[in-house]
Amino acid sequence: MHNIEPYSGWLKHYDSANDPLSPFHGKEYNYNLYSETIYGYYIDPAWDNFGSETLYLKTLFADYDLGYVILEFIGEWNDAINNDIMNLKRNILDELQLEGINKYILIGENVLNFHGSDDSYYEEWLEDVEDGWIVGIGFRDFVVEEMTNYNVDGYINFGGSLDIQNWRTVKPLSLCQAIDSLVMKRLGM
Repeated sequence: MHNIEPYSGWLKHYDSANDPLSPFHGKEYNYNLYSETIYGYYIDPAWDNFGSETLYLKTLFADYDLGYVILEFIGEWNDAINNDIMNLKRNILDELQLEGINKYILIGENVLNFHGSDDSYYEEWLEDVEDGWIVGIGFRDFVVEEMTNYNVDGYINFGGSLDIQNWRTVKPLSLCQAIDSLVMKRLGM
């Protein structure tokens, strides 16, 4: 797991450590020290801890004027034991919402498992986005299937034209705008 790094190709467009509105503003990364682990396996120091023992994230892009954020995840999303959605909601999403974020792109290529619980935090999150949306891209089929079993797909849009596999080949704002257009078509707007 220590070989899996968050996508760094957009650092010239956005760096959460340099963003005064980011929950990770001012964080200093020691790329020579591997200290964070998931189930005893070290992970790359570039991933950010938001209070979960098994799930980490990286903010790849944020545009507060347009309301977009792109979050990449690694690990096991475990709402049943660790209440990861609560930690994510209270420690990251609530702060982003206060800064005007209402359109969320979640990249889940490195989410290796999902364990669900109730959907109250997802429901709260969707209510908070008002005119926005939440989209998951790159999640493994069995993870989406398990999320669907817990009705998470009622809050996070997955699949179809939204599952953009080549997201790394476009600029972050272009990805946000493309997904926004696809969501609006899906909603018939």
